[in-house]
Amino acid sequence: MEEVEDLDLEKIKSINFLEKIGGFQARNIYVASQILKEFLEDKECLKFLSFTGNLIATGLRGLIKDLIKEKYFDIVITTCGAIDHDIARTFSKYYQGFFELDDKELKNKGIHRLGNVLIPKESYGITIENFCKKIFPKIFENKKEISCYELIWEVGKYLNESSILYWAEKNKIPIIVPGIFDGAFGYQLWLYYQRDKIYLNLFEDQTLISNYVWKAKRSAALIIGGGISKHHVIWHNQFKNGLDYAIYITTAIEEDGSLSGAKTREAISWNKINENAKHINIFGDATIILPLLISFVIK
Repeated sequence: MEEVEDLDLEKIKSINFLEKIGGFQARNIYVASQILKEFLEDKECLKFLSFTGNLIATGLRGLIKDLIKEKYFDIVITTCGAIDHDIARTFSKYYQGFFELDDKELKNKGIHRLGNVLIPKESYGITIENFCKKIFPKIFENKKEISCYELIWEVGKYLNESSILYWAEKNKIPIIVPGIFDGAFGYQLWLYYQRDKIYLNLFEDQTLISNYVWKAKRSAALIIGGGISKHHVIWHNQFKNGLDYAIYITTAIEEDGSLSGAKTREAISWNKINENAKHINIFGDATIILPLLISFVIK
């Protein structure tokens, strides 16, 4: 099987894309690139990066790692799956597959399928469990209460330079995971709680986001995917009269009334995006869209 490899900033810089591509979603990518460039250069703007955990099973892990390493964003909001895959891929390999593979056969061979990414059983749950069992006693030896973002920083100290968590800790960029128990890492936390009564202070995470937002002159967000990681960004920004810049990348549709499919214009009605904000929606697969978008902006 061919290994899934990470993209990075250097790889996409070497590809000569057209400065301006027109029509349908290509036009939206170009508009988004102009918005992204503007807010990344705005030194008084608070910059959010939001994404769903499944993306970290792909080569986008390396690109997102570089965005954090180079401090393009101030705060990250994601799901527990991102923590899971970042830990797992630090120590193990994922592989390229096909959507059409026989899942019964994969199960018998001990392989999980995430879309068309193949994850050997020993590369995921066992790897995460062994890692957590090793580091939790060290992290909680003298501290029984901790915020989620501080815990993630502590975890980052035990990973290497390929890791998103490693660079978040190095640069003290908080990673907020509102649904921390919805994944393997969160489950291992709960299991550890059975033997050592530790306390995860999620109120501190909310306080940190609120403080960031209240102090911000302007705020911006690159939001990839939907669900809790998307909503947590726009929810907090309603209290400062909405985001000043917003880029959504999604494959969800708005016709079912879901938050994941809701477009930027709907967030204006909730005061989550400012009515005078620069905003755009890109409909498409983030594994295609994000490298294109970043390549226009970061040279």
